[in-house]
Amino acid sequence: MTLSARSILLLLVVVVLSGTVFFHLVEGWSWIDAYFFTVVTLSTVGYGNLVPATVLGKIGTTVFIFTGLGIFALAIQQFGHFAFLKRRRKAVEPRRETQE
Repeated sequence: MTLSARSILLLLVVVVLSGTVFFHLVEGWSWIDAYFFTVVTLSTVGYGNLVPATVLGKIGTTVFIFTGLGIFALAIQQFGHFAFLKRRRKAVEPRRETQE
């Protein structure tokens, strides 16, 4: 089953938004800090300047890592595949024109 680019992007946006809301509500972080932590965690950069302090925040972070990282990896893989197909199509089109 192949997901469309729009579906993957929507799924990624939902994950980032839900993570941002979760960390804002549970940890009491500002919206920008919650968003920053969400993106840094999903991208596996992990600066370490924000760390969940509550038990719920720590458990939520581990669940978020396992689910979010899978979705993030899927998005990277699919967009890489789309880019590869686009480059391949551009390379094949000039050959078709010269053959006709």
